[in-house]
Amino acid sequence: MDKAALRRALIEERLNLPDRLQRADLLQQVMRIWLVNRPDTVIGAYWPIKGEFDPLPALHRWKEDGELLDEPLRRRIGLPVVNKQHKTLTFHAWHPGCPMEEDAYGIPKPKDTEVIVPTLLFVPCVGYAAGGYRLGYGGGFYDRTLATLQPKPFTVGLGFTHGYLDDFEPEEFDLPLDAILNDNGVVWPV
Repeated sequence: MDKAALRRALIEERLNLPDRLQRADLLQQVMRIWLVNRPDTVIGAYWPIKGEFDPLPALHRWKEDGELLDEPLRRRIGLPVVNKQHKTLTFHAWHPGCPMEEDAYGIPKPKDTEVIVPTLLFVPCVGYAAGGYRLGYGGGFYDRTLATLQPKPFTVGLGFTHGYLDDFEPEEFDLPLDAILNDNGVVWPV
């Protein structure tokens, strides 16, 4: 399997989905419902690139909903900041309107906000397969980060239905996700 070619094809497909906005609306709903009874108060996510699903509107709503509870919860959202030397990620507090700057790869990241440790981590999927395996961009940032985070957060892949791969063979260092959500609902575990 030529993973580089597969990545390029899936990204191109995703960018050209004629109904990508409708799919994104459906995945926002799936994500919001899935979060309802989660106990987490610190969630890590990502800044969407290359036509990825944007989890931030649903997470901002989740954060606001925590403030409306009878006993308000201080919920926090973190976005990744790349450590280029170690090729790992740390998560820095994010909220709408917080100062942002580009990282070494041109992706926006929070500027000068505190490091937070998520108990739940939403991960973008270029593709995904049975068993909770994801196809990412090939840099290994999430796998290396998850190998070092203690305690290990609950990991959830986010992607559109077009990214499902029937014949994906994970490699020995690929770590399965705990769940995968797409615009049709929960894909893993089934």
